[in-house]
Amino acid sequence: MARLPDAFIDDLLARTDIVEIVGARVPLKRKGREYAAPCPFHDERTPSFYVSPTKQFYHCFGCGAHGTAISFLMNYDRLEFLDAVEELARRAGMEMPKDTRAGPQDNDLRDQYAALEAAARLFQRQLADSPRALSYLQGRGVDTDPRARFGIGYAADGYSTLLDALGTDERRRKLLERTGMLSRNERGSVYDKFRDRIMFPIHDRRGRVIAFGGRVLDKDASPKYLNSPETPLFHKGRELYGLWQARQANQKLERLGGVEGYMDVVTLFQFGVTQAVATLGTSTPAEHAELLFRNAPDVYFCFDGDAAGRRAAWRAVESVLPRMKDGRQAFFLFLPEGEDPDTIVRKEGAAGFDARLAQATPLSQFFFEELGRDINRNTLDGRAPLAERARPLLAQLPDGAFADLMRQELQRQTGVTATVAAAPPPAPARRVVPAQKRSLVRSAIALLLQQPSLGLQLERPYRFDTLRAAGVPLLLELLEVVHQRPEISTGALLEHFAGHEQGEALRKLAAQPLPGDEQSWAVELHDAIAQLERQTLQQRIDELQDKQRAQGLDETDKYELRMLLKVLAGRA
Repeated sequence: MARLPDAFIDDLLARTDIVEIVGARVPLKRKGREYAAPCPFHDERTPSFYVSPTKQFYHCFGCGAHGTAISFLMNYDRLEFLDAVEELARRAGMEMPKDTRAGPQDNDLRDQYAALEAAARLFQRQLADSPRALSYLQGRGVDTDPRARFGIGYAADGYSTLLDALGTDERRRKLLERTGMLSRNERGSVYDKFRDRIMFPIHDRRGRVIAFGGRVLDKDASPKYLNSPETPLFHKGRELYGLWQARQANQKLERLGGVEGYMDVVTLFQFGVTQAVATLGTSTPAEHAELLFRNAPDVYFCFDGDAAGRRAAWRAVESVLPRMKDGRQAFFLFLPEGEDPDTIVRKEGAAGFDARLAQATPLSQFFFEELGRDINRNTLDGRAPLAERARPLLAQLPDGAFADLMRQELQRQTGVTATVAAAPPPAPARRVVPAQKRSLVRSAIALLLQQPSLGLQLERPYRFDTLRAAGVPLLLELLEVVHQRPEISTGALLEHFAGHEQGEALRKLAAQPLPGDEQSWAVELHDAIAQLERQTLQQRIDELQDKQRAQGLDETDKYELRMLLKVLAGRA
């Protein structure tokens, strides 16, 4: 990992609101001093993911995911360390230090990007040399400009074309394997994953190739589309095909259209509709919904008008509801049977497609239409099921005007009051370890993790540094870091100890909330340190008394013992 000055990282995290960073990607709801949400790093229904604005730290009690705003961007947006730091620095108006030396991990990731870029260039050369592949694209009406804009290529029909061209030694072969470009059979033989397919490079937010989608030329071949597997660079739930191109083509994205296929995106661009993206093999999961909204306030979902299309649209509704903050709008465009965006835009042009978007169904209308499709709203027996179906879904809406209006509409249609309809599920109970049940050292550490600046109030040098008790060296090390970096937050402190043998224990301790406030924590910390100092005095007194019984004391020892007993009596 690249090495940056601790002072820069501390300043960056101090200027960064982790609630804002996480909240832009995950729908957070306030729970006391913290914010909670279903964990974005594992599947769950009951929220166990908490974000602390005071600690500048997130933690999941389910899967254990934790860290600062930097690590959140690395894990959620799949950014490298330097990219995550640069993103936060840009938001905070800070300049990156000039000396950002890269470590082995950064070099390996750069090599992976380079390997995928080399593969993309090879596929483009193979397309130029393949009359059959070119004929296929021409038959689909894909012009030269969109082919170049999207870097479309062709993977030749052979088991080792890519391997022979780019995997010329063991190191390069392993790179290709790590990036998902090679497969391995039961006998251990390695071969090209993509063969005889039109290749669509998938780009990240910086325009780097991170994966590929491959489409067969023969309509009877299977599978029709094949995507790269998930790799250190590629997580299909967190990428959208065409997003890089859409951001390049539009100074500001006012809307985004979510379509289902690569060819839909390419053709829409070719005809001048440059605000289209496609999901990658999944139908609008929560991560895709959030990514769409982070890039445009208005999102249009395009589906077939048949039953399968409406089921897919409803899955999109379930993903979108928790993300419908004020200022966001979602619409659903259902296309005629047998049509897709590719065919529609060729028949009607960009103006015709835009006209259809203007007539798209708003989320609120589709929500109540779909829930009440088989219900008679004119009877109590019909309105009751509608209310029961809607209540848990509306409870997922973030607080705001849209949520209020949706609940009012439910009340208008069913008579169920907005308060009942909107009642949120109870927050999960979390185990709080009372401070009095911890050892003194553990209590002091827990308080420091809760509010690191409390350590600046303690007098130095510490008079418990010779105490032989579990955890004392770690406590002293924590205090030293706090004094060296006075502005350090809980999150940054945990990052400092990430590779420490006690790093995991510190993380778990920091995740446990403590009762009280900063003032009561300060009193409790001073009391704990005072008791540790008393134990240190008693430890030395015991040593001298043991020596007295064993061999006697000289005058210096006797004087020290008298003074220690006097001090101890004064502290009693």
